[in-house]
Amino acid sequence: MSGRGPALAGMGMPPARAQDFKGSLRRMVDRLRRDPAAVWGVIAFGVVATTLSVIGPKVLGHATDIVFTGYLSDQFPEGATKAEVVERLRAEGNDKLASLVSSVDLQPGSGIDFTSLSWVLGGVMVLYVLASLLQWFQGRLTTIVVQRTVADLRGDVEAKINRLPLSYFDRTDRGEVLSRTTNDIDNIAQSFQQTMSQMLSSILMVVGTLVMMIVISPLLAIVALLTLPLAFAITKAVTKRSQPEFMLQWASTGRLNGHVEEVFTGHEVVKVFGRQQEARHEFDTRNDAVFAASFKAQFVSGVIQPVMMFVSNINYVLVAVVGGLRVASGSLSIGDVQAFIQYSRQFTQPLTQVAAMVNLLQSGVASAERVFALLDEDEERPDEADAPFPDPVRGRVVFEDVSFSYSPDEPLIEHLDLVAEPGQTIAIVGPTGAGKTTLTNLVLRFYDVQSGRITLDGVDIARMDRGPLRDNFGVVLQDTWLFKGTIRDNIAYGAHRATEEQVIAASEAAYVDHFVRTLPDGYDTVIDDEGTNVSAGQRQLLTIARAFLADPSILVLDEATSSVDTRTESLVQGAMEQLRSGRTSFVIAHRLSTIRDADHIVVMEDGHIVEQGTHDSLREAGGAYERLYSAQFTAPAV
Repeated sequence: MSGRGPALAGMGMPPARAQDFKGSLRRMVDRLRRDPAAVWGVIAFGVVATTLSVIGPKVLGHATDIVFTGYLSDQFPEGATKAEVVERLRAEGNDKLASLVSSVDLQPGSGIDFTSLSWVLGGVMVLYVLASLLQWFQGRLTTIVVQRTVADLRGDVEAKINRLPLSYFDRTDRGEVLSRTTNDIDNIAQSFQQTMSQMLSSILMVVGTLVMMIVISPLLAIVALLTLPLAFAITKAVTKRSQPEFMLQWASTGRLNGHVEEVFTGHEVVKVFGRQQEARHEFDTRNDAVFAASFKAQFVSGVIQPVMMFVSNINYVLVAVVGGLRVASGSLSIGDVQAFIQYSRQFTQPLTQVAAMVNLLQSGVASAERVFALLDEDEERPDEADAPFPDPVRGRVVFEDVSFSYSPDEPLIEHLDLVAEPGQTIAIVGPTGAGKTTLTNLVLRFYDVQSGRITLDGVDIARMDRGPLRDNFGVVLQDTWLFKGTIRDNIAYGAHRATEEQVIAASEAAYVDHFVRTLPDGYDTVIDDEGTNVSAGQRQLLTIARAFLADPSILVLDEATSSVDTRTESLVQGAMEQLRSGRTSFVIAHRLSTIRDADHIVVMEDGHIVEQGTHDSLREAGGAYERLYSAQFTAPAV
């Protein structure tokens, strides 16, 4: 709404680091758990799939033992026993080979048992196929959980915006609000979609492989775990460093969006005043800030994966060396060492994947924190449970010792008294910034008064339900607003059940019907987002027709004819006189010719009523109204 007080051009500096990373992550997890059946399904599929994947290397190790044992058995003559072969090897001084032979199920001269080998390999194939199918089901369920959660979050944000007071939008850059409701929510969906299933599988894989490693060889398990503290220390250090960069990245993106939305909306003004270069320079500055913040965030978090790969390779070398020594001593079979090396890779690989997912998770949590900050904003004071309401509404509006200011240190309206009787037209005039539009904002309860009260038919509007209160108002603003849709839909915006005849009647009363019928599609003509395919005057006539069709008890007209030509204005004024008949009307006007016939004229200066009366009485008084009138209708001296 125009003239509603000081609006901030942008938001403050973003926080140097995340305010509550753990808290935001916990809140996001709580939201994901709102669909417990699907969440438990994700966990169940993940557990079974991971279990099957973990069993696979152990079974493959058995296949390796079958091949190695068969090959080794083929090297010795048939008929000898295992004990004889070992004794002969020791007698020859080949103790290491003797130890190795004693650790396997040697059957001299038998060769490789391909039947057992085929059964083992077939079992491995079945295990991996089942694991893949279960992982597919897990991914599908994960998509369902995340998308439902994000849909609910988007709905909560939409509902929250409708509950926020007008003061929030006065102090917050519109591009920043749009960024939180679109970019940040989309980033949450993408981040958690990619990380939720992957991190769950990775954690389960770490636990499962650790158990199997301990079962195979506690000594090798200890060796493999030596590098784990180093991996955790690196991840924690990088995470702590990159989280503030992600917050800065999304805050910078919000400011860039605000600038782009502002320039695109006012591109005509930018071109008229030749400010393209300045706008481009501002864009480049903010774009560079987004680039710098994004680069730092991605670079810092991207350090994790290569460092973790290095740690993983160190772990691999240690396991291979110690495992080889254990095989040589006969303490482990080659199949067990092979399985352990696979488990070692499976153990470090999930850690590497988690490290790679950390940057995505941090980005998603940073966005979630910004969205939760919006959801935590103070809302309008809730309406009373049994809110009183006059029935029927006659339209008597009384301001009783009302004081209000947008900022505590800048008083605006102080101790104002005003009475609007039913059916009266109250014209409010005065210089810019006098508080004219603020009065209508107070009547509509976009803001609540700080002291005094406003009553409608004797009932304090502060106690009324805002919805029914505003249903009785018809508002036509100087700043027109049309949504993307047909002309018919825009006119019927305030009366959803209006018939075609009622829409046309309202259009004729507002002098809209003639120009609409000249359009190729008539009332089915689609207006674009900004209403640029109709003129400014036509847009204003459409909003007037909307007010006609709504048939309200009280009218608020804020420079309602400022964008129409003089001839059309005179016609609309006549129609609006009919519309105001029997209704209380508040008319804010700068052109005093439009309010000569008002029942009561209020002259405001600096938040105070300095004069009030009829047009003739105020002119005769020779005060503030006469000065305004003379300034408009007296030719300037040369």
